[in-house]
Amino acid sequence: MRFPARRRWLLRRLLTVIHQLLGLLGGGLLAHARSLPPEWRHRRSHWPLRLAAALVERGLDSELVDLSFATQLRYRLERLGPTYIKLGQILAVREDMLPHAITDELKNLFDQAPAVSFSIIRALIEAELERPLTELFLHIEEQPLGSASLAQVHRATTRDGQAVVVKVLKPGVRELVLVDLRLLGWLGVVLKPFIPQYEILAIIEEFRSYTTRELDLTVEADNGDIFTAQFEQDPAIVFPVMHRELSTDSVLTMEFLNGFKPGAPATFALEDSERMQIAHLGARAILRMLYQHGFFHADLHAGNLLILPGPPLRIGFIDLGMVGRFEEQTRRRLLYYYYSLVNGDIDKAAQHLCEIARPGPGGGDLAGFRRSVVELSQRFLLRAARGEFSIARLILESMRLGGRHCMYFRVDLVLMVKALVTFEGVGRMVEPELDVVAISRTHIERIFREQFQLKRFGRELWRNGPELLDLASRLPELLVQSGHRLESTPSVSSTQHTLVGLRGAIVAAACIIGGVLILLQSEGWLVGGGLLFAGWWIYWRGD
Repeated sequence: MRFPARRRWLLRRLLTVIHQLLGLLGGGLLAHARSLPPEWRHRRSHWPLRLAAALVERGLDSELVDLSFATQLRYRLERLGPTYIKLGQILAVREDMLPHAITDELKNLFDQAPAVSFSIIRALIEAELERPLTELFLHIEEQPLGSASLAQVHRATTRDGQAVVVKVLKPGVRELVLVDLRLLGWLGVVLKPFIPQYEILAIIEEFRSYTTRELDLTVEADNGDIFTAQFEQDPAIVFPVMHRELSTDSVLTMEFLNGFKPGAPATFALEDSERMQIAHLGARAILRMLYQHGFFHADLHAGNLLILPGPPLRIGFIDLGMVGRFEEQTRRRLLYYYYSLVNGDIDKAAQHLCEIARPGPGGGDLAGFRRSVVELSQRFLLRAARGEFSIARLILESMRLGGRHCMYFRVDLVLMVKALVTFEGVGRMVEPELDVVAISRTHIERIFREQFQLKRFGRELWRNGPELLDLASRLPELLVQSGHRLESTPSVSSTQHTLVGLRGAIVAAACIIGGVLILLQSEGWLVGGGLLFAGWWIYWRGD
């Protein structure tokens, strides 16, 4: 009985992955045996290891046999193709979970991949857009601007003379990646019992989520539109305009941003004031993405940021396929964390970071993690006094401590650190004497103040109106329940504590309900806002 073609392909791909995985395990065994001190290698207790290493060495690829485990891992990911290259790039930023030797080596995974022949790209564009290329563009360059593992980009000119770039998903890559993601899910199930500390299934699921979005170029077009809308009131921060009429899920046509990368010779031809302006624009853009909008460029590096010469001087962001998202509660916690950090409030910063972390399998040591974060932050602040300080490095090292205490962070948070590293690196690239803490404090305090503007506060309260009205309707029931608990309280001290809590709940509920009722009548905004704020304050204080 013959397997259908799709199943045969899946089986071949599975065998290829297993072959590379076994080779990696063998290479790791050999590297471990060679790393032992000479006096240990000849102990009788190590003869099974020496025998296994000798047998493995005969079967390993001669090109890899003398390399370190981290280097072998990088080479084997490259051999497995685009899915595993992307996986390696994600793992490279997980410095909070993986050893430095591995993350440092994986950062060398190439960004440039072999380009597909233009004749194939031409046929794909024409098939997707259902018209001859000459009817779609006045001109398109055959030599690509860049070729990555999933797609390649060509510069072109539209029929109405606009300069654009055309991003094309490489033929067959979508099918290959989807098969690989399926196999990775199986692999994760197999590896989970052996490496539970790395939460392998969570990493694979996060990777699957990011990668499948990158396989649909309409998602990148949507990302560009969202960024443009969010920075509509800030024309100095630019994102490419998407040409939807020339785009599909496999072809994306977008505006060509004519600028230069930070660190290019043109950067140092700018005036000192202009370079400082670029540093402020970068800080403003990245910090607003992270802590105001909770929607940020998740593949941010100097190559994806452009300086657009003026007048006026602007900065532009490109390659928007990979974005991170924070839900509202996480975004607020991160805002409070970063605000506390740049203002030197170590204890409060540690508190907010602990509230963001999640315990690993079997629970985590939250108290120990918090103590370690405070101690680490104190050491970093001592360096700040000597002018040696990196906020991004402090956050990353704090997250790394989480692994020791079985407290973990989702990949979005690590990609946030990558964005901060870019902010610091680009800022110091254009202005070597840049005070990262001072510029961060300037922009984060502005975001913090905007967070609590009366107009925004009113919108938030209005959005939560149904929940507050539900509280109002249930207040009698809640008071009766509190009274029953009070009657059943045996001790005097407990009774006093319950009375205090009951009094606070009643006053807080009354203030909240009164505020909502006034707001719902579309008048008395100041009174309503005051009552709501008083209710929140009393409830939060608990007295």
